[in-house]
Amino acid sequence: MLSKTFSLMAASSLMSLAILTPPAALAQRIADNVPAGIRQASDLGRVNATEPTTITVHLQLQDKTDFDKKVDALYDPASSTYHKWLTDADLAKYAPPKAQSDAVRKELESHGLEILSSDGFSIRARGTAANVESAFNTQIHHFQSNGKVFSAHIVNARLSGPAADYVAAVAGLESYQARPNLKRAINPRTGQPPPTIALSKVEASGGLSSLITDQILYTPSAFLFNTPGASLPVGVYFGNVYQANPNLVPDYTPAQLEALYGLPTAYKAGFDGTGQTIVLLEAYGDPTIEADANAFCKLTGLPPFTSSNFKIIYPDGPPVSPVAGILLGWDIEIAIDVQWAHSIAPGAKIVVVVAQGEDSESLQAGMSYIVKNHLGDAVSDSWGGEPDLFSGPLEEQSFDQILEMAAAKGVSFQFSSGDDGDNGLGSPMGAPEVPSNSPHATAVGGTSILNNPNGSGTETLGWGSSLVFLNNQGVQDPPLQYPQYFGGSGGGESAYFPKPSWQKSLPGTGRQTPDVSALADPYTGVPIVLTSQGVQGVQVSWGGTSLASPIFTAMWAIANQHAGHSLGLAAPYIAGLKAGELVDVLPLSSVTNVSGTIYDSSGATYYSPFDVFAGQTYGSTGFTSAIWDVGDDADLALSFGLDSSLTVTKGWDNVTGWGTPNVNTFLKAATK
Repeated sequence: MLSKTFSLMAASSLMSLAILTPPAALAQRIADNVPAGIRQASDLGRVNATEPTTITVHLQLQDKTDFDKKVDALYDPASSTYHKWLTDADLAKYAPPKAQSDAVRKELESHGLEILSSDGFSIRARGTAANVESAFNTQIHHFQSNGKVFSAHIVNARLSGPAADYVAAVAGLESYQARPNLKRAINPRTGQPPPTIALSKVEASGGLSSLITDQILYTPSAFLFNTPGASLPVGVYFGNVYQANPNLVPDYTPAQLEALYGLPTAYKAGFDGTGQTIVLLEAYGDPTIEADANAFCKLTGLPPFTSSNFKIIYPDGPPVSPVAGILLGWDIEIAIDVQWAHSIAPGAKIVVVVAQGEDSESLQAGMSYIVKNHLGDAVSDSWGGEPDLFSGPLEEQSFDQILEMAAAKGVSFQFSSGDDGDNGLGSPMGAPEVPSNSPHATAVGGTSILNNPNGSGTETLGWGSSLVFLNNQGVQDPPLQYPQYFGGSGGGESAYFPKPSWQKSLPGTGRQTPDVSALADPYTGVPIVLTSQGVQGVQVSWGGTSLASPIFTAMWAIANQHAGHSLGLAAPYIAGLKAGELVDVLPLSSVTNVSGTIYDSSGATYYSPFDVFAGQTYGSTGFTSAIWDVGDDADLALSFGLDSSLTVTKGWDNVTGWGTPNVNTFLKAATK
């Protein structure tokens, strides 16, 4: 993930890159396959020649044009082959001839690379960086950008010899690390999240109700802020109140979230994911996955996991270090995925596929394993890499080749759209994360779910949070923004992939993300059970599109159950829904948003709700905000629905896609 803060010069350069690399220049970018991201990074020099490197070489399909047409037809309701998924035998017809595969294999071996596996469509090989550089006539360097170190090739990569013509893409030349799209609410005064509470203590205190509440906003109130030791300035503010009870964190239990999505009606009719398999692709694994999940089930009343509904698979064997997932934060990701996919589709079987690492090549190996073995029709990937503006064509194409195979077999891969809005670019162009931007993936954005503080019911907004101090041991004159932007649903227009046919009505020329959205805001988040340092505890206030992806994937599994067959890739299906079959997320403004007046030596200055968040509203026409007392004589305004340069609009938008499901209307549409 890139830092949310870029220099003005860097942002300007990025925008120039975005303009230079629209989808119309796709052929040029394939010819020039050096990753664009290196132009904005510091070159740390050539990698060590002996550095171990694993690559996956994706081979050119036979008659790729025909294959693309066949896959498109599978998702065209007017086609005679609509939803008639391709079998392994059908796919084998497009596999490259054995002579071509053998030629690529032989060329790789001639440069000292060891062949690990070959499935007819791709070849995995391992060697040193020097072996790879020799085979592909390139140089690989280390780079640093915004504190992140990665490696990438600096000279166009092309396999030596005639076998080069048989290569479609290569994964592993770039070493960007995929990271979970996790966000946790923090107290901006302390910079800390809520404390972890031992599970035994939570159980003894009566359960989750002793920790959390689904009342996010409270009745609007007036606040008077003084400046210690001085008569002025004075701030008078009025607005909704967030977390009025400091002992209860705003979070949703499984039962509460199920109700918000209309799931009880579906459950009553027998649609809870029974007969379906939800696949979760993770990195490194976590030794307490199942124990923590079952503790969560006991705490929340969900059915327990057993050998009949839960399985862990290590396609390449367990990771070298059993604690790698804990050290790198994947244990949290896995807990969210398992516990909240199960919360939404408690009847479904869950299979966790664990990659040995978090680099693209390792995760692609996991994806290929899922597709080859058809482990399930709904796959959640709550992780992402760099924005596609920074990625190289070889990496983008390598992901898409696997995902197109999945789509051909009726398998839908969901990816989190990201947690940093436009990724600091200041524009949606080139902002989507790889591989959520693939036209053969479904990108899941994020929402906030709020109660109406002035009445009944709830409202769903696009997720985007900014925090503005109104009072911090003295009136902030003018209101001080800290930080200017906390996080929000990722999205934007691909600078690499052109729009698929099912997005023809959308603006721009590139693939637009996200497609759909679900709860992601950690300030309206969820709890998990996690073992840390040997103690099982309850952690609250988790979110990010890492939460949205398993939630929607579980709903998609239920939709497949309801339809009686796989509906395939969710994205084109969602794009074809009629108004009302998804809940359109709109730019809603509360009538009691935070506003106020500061009285100082110059007189009175009124700050409207938009003034309070000056510089953070971009093109937004509506949002909701609330006053939050964070303790120690500090108070701030918290926004819901301000997401960097991304904005919520009627219909499709780059924050929430086409909207968010209400299962009752969503399932009815799935039977058509």
